[in-house]
Amino acid sequence: MFLLSLSLPCWANAQDPEARAAGSSAPEAQALISSLARPAPARTPFAEARFMKVLEQPLVVSGELGWLGGDQLERRVDKPQKETATIADGEVTTQREGRKPRSFSLKRAPQLQVLLESFVALLDGDAARLNQAFDVRHEAHAGGWTLTLTPRDTRVAKTIAGIQIDGHGNEPRCIRMQEADGDLAVDLLGELAARMPAAPTRDTLAALCKGGG
Repeated sequence: MFLLSLSLPCWANAQDPEARAAGSSAPEAQALISSLARPAPARTPFAEARFMKVLEQPLVVSGELGWLGGDQLERRVDKPQKETATIADGEVTTQREGRKPRSFSLKRAPQLQVLLESFVALLDGDAARLNQAFDVRHEAHAGGWTLTLTPRDTRVAKTIAGIQIDGHGNEPRCIRMQEADGDLAVDLLGELAARMPAAPTRDTLAALCKGGG
């Protein structure tokens, strides 16, 4: 589904020994989130690897993510096949090349509504809005920073265990979304998207997200 890919590892691994505990850095987290604000429309290349228990190899797609302003998001996939998904006015619409568009209401997918809230809050630099839906932890480390988002709504937590956003300065590098069933989606953003390996693994992508590799 669309926002499951806006995502955003081995994100449950032990913390970087150089990281600072986020519990004491709430002001730092707020300042960081404010610095991530972008004027709409904002677009960035992405490459996603989705690790699923039912598949031996991850699914890899690439294209462009766009924030069109307000609660409007767009995800355009160029490879391996063309597909566009948008969220606008409470509706999710997907269209594959050669097929009719399909739409459904966000009310049918509360987890997508929460994810929409989170990404719009990040793009708008709105820390207060982000904190309404997630417990937000901030860590600074040698490669940059990590924001860890844990859903506050127990119903959402049954689907999404957490989201990690890694970046440097005021630029997010990647989004890693861990689902409650063990599946994982990793999105490399901006210039990092071009470095998606031909055969990605969780470990190699975690290294890229943390600024290594």
